[in-house]
Amino acid sequence: MTQETFYYILNLIEHRLIKNWCNWHVQPISPEERLVITIRYLATGESFKSLSKNFRIGVTTLTKIIEETVLAIWEELYTIHMPTPTRDIFYSISNDFNNIWNFPHVIGCIDGKHVRVMCPKKSGSMFYNYKKYFSVVLQAVADANYKFVMVEVGGYGKQSDGGTFRASDLYQFLNERELDIPSPAYLPNTQVSVPYVFLADEAYPLKTYLMKPFGGRDLTVDQQNFNSRLSRARKTVECAFGRLYSKWRLLSKSIETDIQLADKIVKTMCLLHNIIIDKEGFERNLTSVVGTDKLQPVSL
Repeated sequence: MTQETFYYILNLIEHRLIKNWCNWHVQPISPEERLVITIRYLATGESFKSLSKNFRIGVTTLTKIIEETVLAIWEELYTIHMPTPTRDIFYSISNDFNNIWNFPHVIGCIDGKHVRVMCPKKSGSMFYNYKKYFSVVLQAVADANYKFVMVEVGGYGKQSDGGTFRASDLYQFLNERELDIPSPAYLPNTQVSVPYVFLADEAYPLKTYLMKPFGGRDLTVDQQNFNSRLSRARKTVECAFGRLYSKWRLLSKSIETDIQLADKIVKTMCLLHNIIIDKEGFERNLTSVVGTDKLQPVSL
């Protein structure tokens, strides 16, 4: 995150973080300090105890600051950088998939990701997943530029990706046609009319709005080619998760908060991922430092 991006976020949420003066302390913690603490926590995964010593703030105060700040970031910025998709947005996403990944009529790629959490009280095995740790599921839809279009956090760790999808609000919205998805149209340079779809892996059900690879082993050459092309386009959501985890190191460890705050933190990190791409450019995601001060392109 650049300094310009930091102050862009601060200017939009500053009014939510200003505290009144009182006789309990000489000077309240400024909005800038509150945002620095929150970004430091999300980017490093440093424990509350360590952060409280570094910033000379009590653990309880630190927890409250992080909770208020992530909520302010989400509520003030999600309408700008992760708005509810409209028909025009879906058309734009489809054009990007066609131009970048050569897969027409795709309006997003969907997948789930387990996020480590501390075992919630009295939850039994609901959050215990097949990887042998406690987690909540981040289910996300990504576009062709590795940005998140929609995110939903809170699925039980014990559920499969398909089970999480069936229990999600997105599944309900799609079944009840509450999303403004474009009507079926002709494929480019053909007279074949097909619907606009989301791409998913084998764990998801096959629907008119959800496309998955052909199953089985005895596939024809055409089916194998289709699966290869679908997998190539669907990797955008995998790459989005990879960049999210590499930038926000808190996701590499268990989130040591209650489950409600953990859900807010994960959603905010997804939003910050979008903000950085919007403010610093998509090309920044395609570069890395290779033994020099200069940024070198990374082959895809």
